[in-house]
Amino acid sequence: MRKGKKHQHNTGSQVTGNGNLKRQGEQESRKKQKLFEIHQALNSDPVDIESLRAAAISEGGLLTDEIRRKVWPKLLSVNVYDLPAKPSKDDRENHKDYNQVLLDVRRSMRRFPKGMRVDPREVLQEQLIDIILDVLQRNPQLHYYQGYHDIVVTFLLVVGERMAIAMVETLSNHHLRDFMDPTMDSTKHILNYLMPILEEVDPELHHFMLRAEVGTIFALSWLITWYGHVLSEFRHVLRLYDFFLASHPLMAIYFAAVIVLHREAEVKTCDCDMASVHHLLSKIPENLPYENLIATAQKLFLQYPPALLAKRAALQSRKSLSINSFKDFQLATLQQRPDAVLRRQLRHRAPAAHLALPGDAPPTATSQLVKVAVWGISATLGAAALAVAQTAMEWAPEFLLQLF
Repeated sequence: MRKGKKHQHNTGSQVTGNGNLKRQGEQESRKKQKLFEIHQALNSDPVDIESLRAAAISEGGLLTDEIRRKVWPKLLSVNVYDLPAKPSKDDRENHKDYNQVLLDVRRSMRRFPKGMRVDPREVLQEQLIDIILDVLQRNPQLHYYQGYHDIVVTFLLVVGERMAIAMVETLSNHHLRDFMDPTMDSTKHILNYLMPILEEVDPELHHFMLRAEVGTIFALSWLITWYGHVLSEFRHVLRLYDFFLASHPLMAIYFAAVIVLHREAEVKTCDCDMASVHHLLSKIPENLPYENLIATAQKLFLQYPPALLAKRAALQSRKSLSINSFKDFQLATLQQRPDAVLRRQLRHRAPAAHLALPGDAPPTATSQLVKVAVWGISATLGAAALAVAQTAMEWAPEFLLQLF
């Protein structure tokens, strides 16, 4: 009997193991397929922006930082072959926001990779200050707010200084525009979308929060930093940035709503007063099911679009610059050319003697950069990298050479 039981146990373990292997194989197959579709979309002429948006929103997002460096600029209609020059440090200390930016950046050590040495971190912090002040100096209509640096540092860490300037400038004039008004009035009105979403989905939870008089301030730091300030794991921040860059400017508030809905039972069992509910909701749990929440937020956005909620959000008498400009912004992104075409145009437009292109590094240095990039992608995706070997060859030099 013991032998029989042991045999049954081994058989069960084998079945479980085979099931895990099957799931892993299916996941790897889906990654390969997504990688191939992203590669196809990037090389379509014009670029297939809708497919890139779908990839950024769907399960797993954009998979790796190497892919983000190619897709994020396209989602924001940024030409990586026409980037602004590295910012000058001249007169930066005379900028009206310099002292506040300096304080915020100095306090942002937790936003850098754990274990990073002091010297490289200080270099990145200086670059972070330069990016913020450069964008503000060239866009006087934009006003700095505390938390803005939490968004900018994410782009700096993923795409490097020069590309971050271009992307942050575009983002600040569109998705983040309401947060960058002289006052917080527009931001407060964006927060006002939260309660109508809850009312549509769970009237009982909505009523509980009204009785508690908790308001929506608990979600302020979530919204204005795109959750960068409140999430401890960088991979979760990156996953949300994939989602938000591919979505409507209000998607961050829909995501706030699904976090509250996910915690419905906790909310309803705590004391129905402002202090208790605010304390509970202001702290985001570590183990949120991000993919499920993203899918739910996308579903709620389609089911209860902003136009349906605007009146209850008390926005009918205000003009949201982010919302009003989004349709034109989306249309503009559809007219982009693939990087291969942009690169040829740049070579044709500028004399080689006066322009250092990503592919113009000495053969030995370029080969080394390519090896680094291909190794990095292969280490992350394994055999999936083979489907885009040619794209990988292009990614390394044009990104890494921005850092010098």
